[in-house]
Amino acid sequence: MMHCCGLVTKQKLPVPLKGISVEVQVKSHVATVTSTLQYVNEEERHLEALFVFPLPADAAVCHFSAKIGDQEIVAEVQDRETARDQYDDAVSSGQQAFLLEESEESSDVFRLSVGCLSPGQNADITITYITELSVQADHSLRFYLPAVLNPRYTPAGSDAGIVSEISSCFSVPYTLTLSVHVSSPNPISKLESNCTLDPLVFLNSDHTQATVNLSSGHKFDKDVELFLYYQNTHQPTAIVEAGVTTAKPGSLMSGPVVMMSLYPEFPKEVMSSLATQGEFIFVMDRSGSMDCMMHYGKGAKTRIQSAKATLILLLKSLPMGCYFNIYGFGSRFECFSSRSVVYNEDTMVQALKTVNEMKADMGGTEILLPLKHIYRQPCYPEHPRQLFVFTDGEVGNTKEVLDLVRGHAHSHRCFSFGIGQGASTALITGMAREGSGHAQFITGTDRMQPKVMESLRFALQPVVNKISVQWKVPDGITVDTLSPPINVIFQGQRSLIYAQLKGQSSESFEGSVIVQYNLKDQPVTNQLHFCLKPTEETGLSIHRLAARSLIRSLEQLERTDGLWLNMEDLRRRMVEISVEAGVSSVYTAFIAINKHNREAVKGPLIQRRVPTQEIPPHFFLPMQRGGGLGPPPYSVEQALAEAEDIDDCDVELEEKPRRSRGRKRKSDSASSQSKSKPQMGSSLQLITLQKASGCWELSAALARVFGKTEDELTNQKPAQVDGSVWATLLSLIWLYGYKIQQQIEWQFVAMKAASWIGSQNVVSLSQCVCDGNHLLGCQVKEETLGI
Repeated sequence: MMHCCGLVTKQKLPVPLKGISVEVQVKSHVATVTSTLQYVNEEERHLEALFVFPLPADAAVCHFSAKIGDQEIVAEVQDRETARDQYDDAVSSGQQAFLLEESEESSDVFRLSVGCLSPGQNADITITYITELSVQADHSLRFYLPAVLNPRYTPAGSDAGIVSEISSCFSVPYTLTLSVHVSSPNPISKLESNCTLDPLVFLNSDHTQATVNLSSGHKFDKDVELFLYYQNTHQPTAIVEAGVTTAKPGSLMSGPVVMMSLYPEFPKEVMSSLATQGEFIFVMDRSGSMDCMMHYGKGAKTRIQSAKATLILLLKSLPMGCYFNIYGFGSRFECFSSRSVVYNEDTMVQALKTVNEMKADMGGTEILLPLKHIYRQPCYPEHPRQLFVFTDGEVGNTKEVLDLVRGHAHSHRCFSFGIGQGASTALITGMAREGSGHAQFITGTDRMQPKVMESLRFALQPVVNKISVQWKVPDGITVDTLSPPINVIFQGQRSLIYAQLKGQSSESFEGSVIVQYNLKDQPVTNQLHFCLKPTEETGLSIHRLAARSLIRSLEQLERTDGLWLNMEDLRRRMVEISVEAGVSSVYTAFIAINKHNREAVKGPLIQRRVPTQEIPPHFFLPMQRGGGLGPPPYSVEQALAEAEDIDDCDVELEEKPRRSRGRKRKSDSASSQSKSKPQMGSSLQLITLQKASGCWELSAALARVFGKTEDELTNQKPAQVDGSVWATLLSLIWLYGYKIQQQIEWQFVAMKAASWIGSQNVVSLSQCVCDGNHLLGCQVKEETLGI
């Protein structure tokens, strides 16, 4: 189910949320988001409302206020228990009070308590947070405004606190206004969104500042995603932010803080070939919520359907000789094999059948069970283990999962994929961060395949180890690193470092940071020079992000090293940093009390809880045997065909008679015309026909993909060339000639094919390429094919 923010009663009666107004200030790759929620109490009695809502997991909440009439009450950060006591005392004495606190179990869930809202009274509640923008596969920066909050499955016997208050209700039709101001040292190329935007307006001639607004009338029933494109996005940068002169000397807020954005570059000779070894374990969420739709537009698929089609593509892209396994989990789990098996033609075909039979029929979302089983299995020497986890992230024990992943990061890398609206950002980004991997979110109408293949590219890169960061600064200046150590580096991925600069120097105003690591046993050094003077007015956003990063590091220490650390001292330090920087933490809360309002409360105080957005009735799926919502049995052929909205062509795992799917039979003349002019197929159809070794075989199914007949392929085959070589060569030419825009999806399939052809000692290869181009109507050069 999808669930949106808002206020409702225990009896599911809504407290009207009239609208949400959001202002976003983007500077380079940092966004400051100010959201104002407009509520009104339309009842005849005083109201206490509870509002559970999502925020990005790594956001630093830095401001919270409430405006009642003309009076604005600004909250302050206090120790959580103290703030709760003050809130209870204020509400019981008739004062208006507001309490904002973070979930103890999941850092992307917050609860807002609104106390003593008088009959007919309006309240404008403003929340400001700062967040880093993640880099996407196409080099864009992604900003998203979460609207959907899915209920988090909580295993029996556990206490999920705030997370357990997320429940189901009905539609709350409020609207959203959104304005975005972007400024960057590099020119802005374009801005795209999953929602309708007004035209982008540039504010200067060099296109480094721009504004854009969300088109009016937008219903806030899904996450809003914006993708910013800058020129030279991957340039390393450093932002130095001045401290607060009135802050306590020696404190975090008193001195300058630097944020380093690094893009380590691997030597070209190292990246010329990707790894052919590894153990790849695919962990598929098969809980009931995976039967929810990816979106509610035309051609929407369920989450499990999209994930199955993507898993097929991954299986086809693996290198020969590696190891792999597949797990499906819900309230229990199943695995393809008791231990990972060697990847070859037989095991691949068996695995495809397993995927074909997958359904979202395994109950709740208990991801700890399969992870513990996987971690207990011995690793294969010389085959680094890589986990690919597909889930909608609806779990209530997020921190327990992250602790488990972190405890095995020395032997496992974890690549996580959040599927659908409302996936837990704390879980998805956390698993990748703690597991030295990479996180991706697939929402709305996104196609999953390009993002997943980017992660596979990362997984096939050589493992980087012995990572160290060194600072070179003038005498008199010291550097205190505030970020956790860098434990993973991928080509093309950004690494962020926060550090505080202490002391002064009259000699020089330049410093540098040096990142060193080993890549394939070869030492590599990347260096970035930066100016030590503060470069711009950033409103303390860098300090607050640094404080948030430091608090997260201390939380990890508390959970992992708690046996020997002094817990009270550690928590006291987290509260101190949170209060000093004015940012949220699990041990603090924002508290605001209207001390000028002491109106006596008449009658019992009515309590309101979480609102939600229920799936409209016409989107419900038919019931499956055994209960639960779900689609009819869904095959691999359907998954792959529908991935590209293919209507009239079958996708076959192997050569077999074509089956009727209940369509009306065409007339003989129409059938004859169809045979004379076959329709070209899709890249996914072609991929399903490839063997594990990388080759294709001549067949009627392959001919149909090319829009040819089998006789045409056979008759044009050079006499001295083997049928499999000819079929594989044609497949490569067709991919590069007609599907180049989807290259990120089939790049590894093509690499396998080129490698296989290279091992066959083909005679007159250039002439074969020429003949293949002529047959398929392409103009692909031999060197383009990589053979």
